[in-house]
Amino acid sequence: MAESRTFTGLLAATAVGVYLLVIAGATAAITDAVAACSSWPLCQGPVTLAEPDLLIARGHRLTAAAVGLLAVGTVAVGLRTAMRRRVKAALLVGIALYPVQIALGAFVATSGAAGSLPGAHLGVGMGIFVAFIAALAWHLEAETGSDDETPVEDLSPAPMPEESEDSPTPSAALSTKQRVLGTVNAYFRLMKPRLMWLLCLVAAAGMALAAGPDLTTWTVLLTLGGGVLSIGSSGTFNHVLERDIDKRMDRTSDRPIATHTIPVRNAMAFGLALAAASLYLFWQINVLAAALGLTAILFYSVVYTLVLKPNTVQNTVIGGAAGALPALIGWVAVTGSLGLPGIALATVIFLWTPAHFYNLALAYKDDYEKGGFPMMPVVRGETETRKHIVYYLGATLVGSGVLAALTSLGWLYAVTSAAVGAVFLWAVIRLHREQTEAAAFRAFHASNAYLGLLLVAIVVDALAI
Repeated sequence: MAESRTFTGLLAATAVGVYLLVIAGATAAITDAVAACSSWPLCQGPVTLAEPDLLIARGHRLTAAAVGLLAVGTVAVGLRTAMRRRVKAALLVGIALYPVQIALGAFVATSGAAGSLPGAHLGVGMGIFVAFIAALAWHLEAETGSDDETPVEDLSPAPMPEESEDSPTPSAALSTKQRVLGTVNAYFRLMKPRLMWLLCLVAAAGMALAAGPDLTTWTVLLTLGGGVLSIGSSGTFNHVLERDIDKRMDRTSDRPIATHTIPVRNAMAFGLALAAASLYLFWQINVLAAALGLTAILFYSVVYTLVLKPNTVQNTVIGGAAGALPALIGWVAVTGSLGLPGIALATVIFLWTPAHFYNLALAYKDDYEKGGFPMMPVVRGETETRKHIVYYLGATLVGSGVLAALTSLGWLYAVTSAAVGAVFLWAVIRLHREQTEAAAFRAFHASNAYLGLLLVAIVVDALAI
């Protein structure tokens, strides 16, 4: 067991090291450094602080050598330790691609990064990363998985709980101030405010990528204002449509409509008013932004809430499109049309969503079962869910690398993605080993930290260009 854990640590460290090389190699800083260092394997010329390109190039090559040695050691331990053939096969694929990556790097350096070589170099690097991440997911499954899990087949919702006999405080006993504040708070909760900060940050990153330092305050205010209102509208409709299920689940039984604090008719009127105000603000930007805003509201409120969530185990995966749309809205708010960098950012959010939400699904597995929702831990088991978290975490990091290659994002973005991605991966490995609610929440918060800090890095990097 100790040797298996050592291998897990080595494998995780190798994956992070390879990813650091990939994300750094995708940034503009490395591209400029390649032009300054046309020899291989060593760079010729003095290194000065005024001209740091040679220092960057040398550092990248030394890091590649160190990670290569780490990869060789990891594969050697894995071939002796790994219990599954596919783990060993993935390790062999990863280490076999490493010399190819080195050769492509040499050609890129000596040819001045001409033609399609840089893209091939980056692609092979991502292939190595994917191989080691796959090996890690499969090894963790073998090391920590359980064969005793029994997926739930009958997903009929739990019986409706009896209404509480505890009488609420009569409104007449409350002061006017207390009644007003209580009502305002209830409507505020309908808007799901905890989702707003992250989704607004997604839209802000889309705007920053599209505009750079030329981003205007008016565009920011209209886009974020429309975004807050659309999120509030979607959240309100979700509360209305799931009000009966909310009563069955401990996590949601205190929501304003489930507790009859707000009548359904009033909540619907509130949601429609928010939607109208949101579309009005988006319309002031451009028609496409308004169309995407309406799509976001309808997708989350109708497609996700009514179609996906209660009917398919892939609800979280497909539902990630709702969280990805703010990235497109932010890009379109500046450019008036869709663009490849905006789509790449949306793809990162889409891939991140399962890696993020599956942790919450693990923590609230019993609650989702009572609600009759076919969440991954309920119908496929916890072992399968934890494995998929690693899959989607790896896919998210690959998407972040593609985004770096398509934009002019620099070192802040690269370092943030690698560092916080490593923390996220560490939390997920602990989740595999501890398999507790606390570990699931730790990984959930690590996923929030990853995306939040990544988006901040995008905004800062883009606005500084």
